[in-house]
Formats: sequence, structure tokens, C-alpha cells
Amino acid sequence: MSVELVPHIKELLAAAGLSGNEAPVREILEKTWKPISDELITTNGGSFIAVQHGTGETPRPKVLIAAHMDAIGLMVTTIEEGFLHFTQVGGVDPRILPGQMVNVHGTAQGSDKAQDIPAMVVMPPVHLLPADAPTGVLGLNHLLIDTGLLPKEVEKLVRVGDFVNFAQEPMELAGETICGHTLDNRSSVAALTVCLDILSRRKHLWDVYGDATSQEEVFGPGSITDPVLVRPDLAIVIDVTFSKGPGGNGYRTCEIGKGITITAGPQDHPYLVKKLSKLAEALDIPCSIEAAPAPGGTDAYSIQTAESGIPTVEIGLPLRYMHTPVELVSIKDIRRAGRLMAEFIDSLPADFMNEVIWE
Repeated sequence: MSVELVPHIKELLAAAGLSGNEAPVREILEKTWKPISDELITTNGGSFIAVQHGTGETPRPKVLIAAHMDAIGLMVTTIEEGFLHFTQVGGVDPRILPGQMVNVHGTAQGSDKAQDIPAMVVMPPVHLLPADAPTGVLGLNHLLIDTGLLPKEVEKLVRVGDFVNFAQEPMELAGETICGHTLDNRSSVAALTVCLDILSRRKHLWDVYGDATSQEEVFGPGSITDPVLVRPDLAIVIDVTFSKGPGGNGYRTCEIGKGITITAGPQDHPYLVKKLSKLAEALDIPCSIEAAPAPGGTDAYSIQTAESGIPTVEIGLPLRYMHTPVELVSIKDIRRAGRLMAEFIDSLPADFMNEVIWE
């Protein structure tokens, strides 16, 4: 592999890239994907697409691989005596916020470039809370961000609407795992990079569109508009899924490091589920079927229902502690997912869509 995976993951995790502000991630992907792509596209909605031309006769069929690159985080709502009130961008659990180190992307008046300001999420002492404040977990309305700056300095550097992201550094743990914030869904973007890297050295027949989609954590416009732009014949969506861990050991969870998942649900074309599953078995890639009786929180449903409908299948990376600053995923699973997607695409004959029948 020409792209070194672990450094690539860490670089992706170090970027902020909250929903609607994915530019820092696009800059990393432009540098990484340019040598392994024929064309790069930034869409009107902020997604970033790497195109690899196939070797088949034109017009060639197209496959879209979608992995959302945006992250959850916070946004400044008001500034009071130098302290920042905030709301959430995407799903943020207030239980994990007090004491978290963050970066405020301050957009000072008269400047187009954000300045990162280190800060922390704090809560007032119990005896200073309003009488109606809960005695347990405090809501966002009772929490503040403290930059350590004087009020006049804060007013110069920070504005309402500025983004705030978690600031913890990623860490490699035992068992070939890595933890950090935004592994949902930068781990899947890294798997997409693995796939593109492998395919860059293959003579695949199909045109490949590797799509780092925008704003999935809020309402997913990238997955709504990108299929209209690309008009793929089929699509693969890769995202994280819940792994087994504290409080999560039911049928909708799977073991970290013991393989990836292929989703079986109404948003997943049964023929593609079958083909991917058989290929994973033939390649000795550990894989299990994830039951999804209704469309889940991924880009799959939007892509499936675009235009006249696009046959779609989902691959999942088991992840612990979703939507926290200490998400955890297996590095092996990232490699496995990337390889499975690459081998599947490389195996596609030009007339494959004649086989794809819903039955």
C-alpha cells in the first residue's frame, strides 16, 4: 500500500471538519487522493470525490463508494462576559462534555481564516446553578466554554456561529485498535482510501467514484445530491456500526477486531448483500450480516432513493463509544473493509448490472 494507513487515520482525526465545515478534511484528502486518482471534484454541497477511470469500453458503468467525512461537535450561540454558550452540531451526549478540551475555531471580525483557540467545557459550581437546574446530568444550556481569555479578547476573536471541535489526540491501543474523536466516520474514509489505493494499481473495468460525503451528521445533503451528480449504477456505503461493549451486547452489535459487517435491510439490495458476503468468505475476510429492519443513520437510504433508485449495499466498521471523544475501532477492520470493496469492484464485469435483480 502506497498510503500509510495509521498516519493517514491520525491525520484525518486531527482535522476538525464539523458538518458544514469539512474544508480541513478535504485538504487532507486532496493531498492523499491526488496521486491515486484521475480526477478530483469538490461538489456544490461540500463533498469531495475522487474519480478513477475504468478500462472498459465507453460508456462505462459507475460505482459510487460513499463515506461521510463530517464530524459532530459544538457551535457558539452567545458570548457572555467572555464565556461561550453553545449548542450541538449533530448528536452530542451532554454527559461527556464537562471537562472536555476543545478547540474554538474563532473567526475574528475582518478575517476570513479561522484561528484555533484552545479551551475547555466547564460547568458552574453546584451552588451557583439556577434553582431549576437538574441534580444529575446538566443540559447544554447550563454548560460553558472557557478560553482563558479576557472578555474583550474573546469579543475580538470569536463570533456567534463559530464551530468548536474536540481536541483530544488519537491514541493507538493494544490489539491493533485506535481511539479518538471523529472515528465516526473518518475510519470509513480511511477504508475508502485503502480501496482507492488498491484499485489505483488494478485495471478495473468500471469507473470508480470515491465520495467523502458532507453533513451526514445533520441531515445528509451530500448523500442526496452527490448521486444526482454522479449517476452511479450501484453504490457502496461504508459507515461505523455499534460494537459489543459496556451496555451493548445485543443482536445489533458485533465484536471489535473480529471482522466487518454487511447490512441486510430494506435499503440494501439483496443481490449485492449476497455477492459481497460470498466474496468476503472467498477472500477469508471475517464478516457477519447485520440485521437492520429499518433504514439506519447512514447515507444508504438517501442514495438508494435518488433519482429512479440506485442499488445500494452497506459495509459497517464495528466501533465502541459512538459520538464520544474516545471512539474505538480496529485498524484490521479498516484494512479489511478497504480490501473487500476493492476486490469487489475489480471483479465487476461490464455487464454486471444485468445480474442485479431484486428477488
